[in-house]
Amino acid sequence: MEKSLGLLPELVTYRDSKGNDLKTVEGNEGDDLLILAHEYDIDLEGACDRSVACSTCHVIIDPKHYDMLPEPDDEENDMLDLAFGLEDTSRLGCQVKLTKELDGMVATLPAATRNMYVDGAKARTH
Repeated sequence: MEKSLGLLPELVTYRDSKGNDLKTVEGNEGDDLLILAHEYDIDLEGACDRSVACSTCHVIIDPKHYDMLPEPDDEENDMLDLAFGLEDTSRLGCQVKLTKELDGMVATLPAATRNMYVDGAKARTH
């Protein structure tokens, strides 16, 4: 099997806010970063169950791979505006779907998240 045919899993590395690798995981084309994080016990919340109604699955994508992603839509941008530690390459993990081009992507977890439904604007540390 050849990687170029998309037959093998794509690799994603999750990092903590200090830049330490947490785990490198395998995913399939079409999987999103939130689903993978939950599958591999990585502390990425996802309070709204992937409905783009919160920013708790906020991740910071490495610049090389960020530029390969489709632009976030208005709904995602509205939620990112609420995210703690917003960066130029921030995205909601539930909206980042793997493709073969994203193999090797790094997703960094911010230092904290805000869950407006549970705690208003109070940040939850990772």
